[in-house]
This record gives sequence, structure tokens and C-alpha cells, in this order.
Amino acid sequence: MPGWPGLSILLFGLSILPAFPAPPPPTFDEKVAERFAKLALACVGKQYPNKISHVLNSDADVAPPRKLTPAFYGCYDWHSSVHGHWLLVRLLRTFPSAPFAAQARDALRKSLTKENLKQEAAYLRGEGRASFERPYGLAWFLQLCAELREWDDDQAREMSANVRPVEDAAIERLKAWLPKLSHPVRIGEHDQTAFGLGLMLDYARSTKDDSFAKIVEDSARKFFLADRDCPLNYEPSGEDFLSPCLGEADVMRRILSQAEFAKWLSDFMPQIPMTGNGDWLKPVVSPDPSDPKLAHLDGLNLSRAWMLEGILSALPNDDERRASLQTAADAHRRAGLAAVTGAHYEGGHWLGSFAVYLTTQRGIQKAGTAVAP
Repeated sequence: MPGWPGLSILLFGLSILPAFPAPPPPTFDEKVAERFAKLALACVGKQYPNKISHVLNSDADVAPPRKLTPAFYGCYDWHSSVHGHWLLVRLLRTFPSAPFAAQARDALRKSLTKENLKQEAAYLRGEGRASFERPYGLAWFLQLCAELREWDDDQAREMSANVRPVEDAAIERLKAWLPKLSHPVRIGEHDQTAFGLGLMLDYARSTKDDSFAKIVEDSARKFFLADRDCPLNYEPSGEDFLSPCLGEADVMRRILSQAEFAKWLSDFMPQIPMTGNGDWLKPVVSPDPSDPKLAHLDGLNLSRAWMLEGILSALPNDDERRASLQTAADAHRRAGLAAVTGAHYEGGHWLGSFAVYLTTQRGIQKAGTAVAP
């Protein structure tokens, strides 16, 4: 057929062209940090819109969020307000002299007062609230507590003392709940057990709460140690912001030795290739970033990236899966950070926290080590 020899030559020529590497993941610097800080500063004192999860026991419980939970009423919901405050503390530790530092300190000083936190503790202990923000919001609150304790700063020490009543209430609640939890929750949203356990364990180790750490470790082993062949091809569900499979691996790498984890991962996620190819786990795209639930998929890219990096941190340097894990992590980091625009409040009120958790490697940083940009 006329033209075929020329086409063959063209295809051969294309086949020997050098492969161009993917662009490197975005860098994290003070300018980027300021963009994330502004997202939190815009919402920690923003009362409405507000998606409240509130048990009414009588007419006396009818009140606006700023009255019910005076420290954590902004950012659309309680848990987003909590990790919005965590974001500000984390960035202040990372960039203490940044242009946003004074405004961030003022916002924290206004929220984390002794009086506000006393009311928060009373609310948490209120009748009918045994499951309030459990485990997601409580786990993020413990991250805030750990961040304040690790920060060598006078204001941080004052705020750390102020949050102690809520911290004590959260620990009591979680210590009572975990031994009774008969099965893990394996979804990609707030109730996921694995993600909550990871944050709790990091807090317990950072604060040297050995009894709480043992409860968390025992729970993770009970729920996940015998798991095999995670159905990664079932992910994501349409509203996920956490990966059930990667979340489980990310908590188990915190508990098992390097050799044990490498073997466990082979049994649990045998689909990870050894070729360096990242196509085994591709980033996702939110079909509508202005929809509060569909915007979750933008956060999924960020959480997948930090979970993949967490898995990498626990594997031997010569593990043949490292290249494929790194390629997938880089692709998810690029996609996730590109979506943190603040254009829509539905995502802007929380995506910055996920971006900072990723870029500062909070889940990988060892307790007591310096925060590095």
C-alpha cells in the first residue's frame, strides 16, 4: 500500500527518540508556605458556611458554632478548623520569620485561649457526644497538641497548657474506644481507622505516652497484620480523600521492623511493580472542585503522595519497588499541589492542611528532630 514504508520509518524514528523525564515535583519554600497560610488565615475565624455535627439534648444546646466550640468554629467544620490551626503552627515552626508569621501568631492567640479551650473540653465531654469527631478530628487535634509541645517557643508553651483539658478528654475517649472497636473502618473518608491510628501513634510517640502508644499499636496489629492482597483496583471511591490500601500500609510501616514491613507489603500489595513504572497508581481529577464531596479527590492525590513517601521511608534502599513508588509519589504530589488554588472554599478550607502535611513530611519526621522546609 502506498505510504506504508514512509510510515514505518516515521514510527521507527519516534521509537528511538529519548524519553523525557517527568518534571520534578514542586519545591516548598516560604512563598508557597505563605499561600497555604493564607488559606488557613482566611477560614479559622470564618463562621459561615458551617457544617455542624451537633447533638441537641435540649433547647439550651441551640447556639451558633462560635458559642458551642469557641476555638474551632471556623473552616466549615470542627476538624477542618483543628487542622487549620495545626497548619499555622506547623508553618510558624518551619518559617518563623515569614511575612505571615505575625498574623498567624495573632490568629492562634485569639483562638487558643484558656477560656475557649475550657469550653471546648466541656463540649467534648457533653452528653451524647461519645463519637464526636472520632477518630479523624480527635486524631488531628492530637497532632496539634504534639506540634505545640515540640515547638520551642513561649507562646507555644502557653497554648500547649491551654489545650491540655481537650487533650486529656480526647485521650480518654480514644483509649476507651479503641479496645472496643471490633473491626476497622476501611473507607476513604473521615472514619478510616488506619489514618487515624497513624496520627495517634505519632502523637503518642512524640509525647512519650507509652500506654496510649501500646493501645494504638495493638489495634493496628489486630486489624491489619494478617491482611493480604488489598484490592487497590477498587480505589478510589467517588468521594475519597484517603486511600484505604495506602493508609493501611502507612500505619503498618510505623509499627513493623524494616524487614517485617517489606515482607508484609509484598503480601498486602503485590501489584507494586519493580520496573520503575508509575502507571500502577495514577492521580485522579476532581470532576467538580466546587462540590464539597467531589473536591475530596483533590485531597486524595495529596494523601496518596505522603503515604507513598511514608512507605518508601520504611523500605530498604535496595528494594526493587522503590522506583515505582517514587514515580507514583511524585506524580501525585504534582497533581495534588496544583489543585490547592483556594478558588473554591469547598476545597480551600482544608486542602492547605493536606499540602503542608505532605510538603513538611510531618508523617515521616522523627519526634524531636528539627522541621526543615
